Amino acid sequence: MCKSFPGFAVLLAATAVSYSIVTGGAIGLSAALAASPEAASPNLPAQTSSARGVTVKVTPQNVAGDAKTWEFAIVLDTHSGDLNDDLVKSSFLLDGAGGRYAPAAWDGAPPGGHHREGVLRFKPISPRPQAIELQISRAGEDAPRSFRWQLK
Repeated sequence: MCKSFPGFAVLLAATAVSYSIVTGGAIGLSAALAASPEAASPNLPAQTSSARGVTVKVTPQNVAGDAKTWEFAIVLDTHSGDLNDDLVKSSFLLDGAGGRYAPAAWDGAPPGGHHREGVLRFKPISPRPQAIELQISRAGEDAPRSFRWQLK
């Protein structure tokens, strides 16, 4: 039994060092990614606006600093009339410093019907702003629907 103890001690020490390296590295990497606003996509909450019988829900899906496109999931619902909005023409992303950015694309349901959903895509804003605001103008409404998020 004395002969096997040194082998066990070496195995135990190697396991402890390996565990320390693995968990320390994982924790260190996670902390570095979480601390970098450029690398991480913030978990931004969905926002909803209801007016004139139409509900618009916007959920940022990817606004990470290193993303190739910024994506916002959009859901429109109504019980009256058709949803004929052309979201590429009626939406803008604002950066808080006077910049106004048109969407690159809408990937979703075409105009018409009582329920539409899809993803509105924008080119990322650089340098990354502290806050963004998505405005959606709708025919017959006096002011655009406004959805704001803090990024930093």
